[in-house]
Amino acid sequence: MTMQKFPSNVNSVKSRFTNRFLQALKKMNKNKPASPSIRETYRRYHFIRVASYASMASVIRPRRAWSYATLWKIRNRALMKRSSRARSLTRNPRKDIGFEQVSDLRKLVPGGEEMKICRLLNETIHYIKCLEAQVEIMRNIVDHCST
Repeated sequence: MTMQKFPSNVNSVKSRFTNRFLQALKKMNKNKPASPSIRETYRRYHFIRVASYASMASVIRPRRAWSYATLWKIRNRALMKRSSRARSLTRNPRKDIGFEQVSDLRKLVPGGEEMKICRLLNETIHYIKCLEAQVEIMRNIVDHCST
């Protein structure tokens, strides 16, 4: 197995994401219990997931709608749970051709609920590229730690 290098360009998105994500993981490991329970394992999984999204979105900053929406959602998680329940009760599904696909895409892209289709597609492209970079960096971290 060959060890891949982490990005060396300090200004690159990947290197800034890597730095922020590793800082969050270090913070999590400081509070590591001696014998993790199932609940603690789930809490750690959730923390890693949120840390990865927050790291990527904070590197992109609010230049993109999805990053702004992700950061807002992380900061206001309890508020979002309440508002999404109320919204799902009042929503009336339309029967247009392709509406279901666009509706599914709006749910997947953070902040996509209020975007027009053209902007939604543009944000989706950028969001997918950032997710691919995120996966690549996480693989590099795992490869680095396992060798």
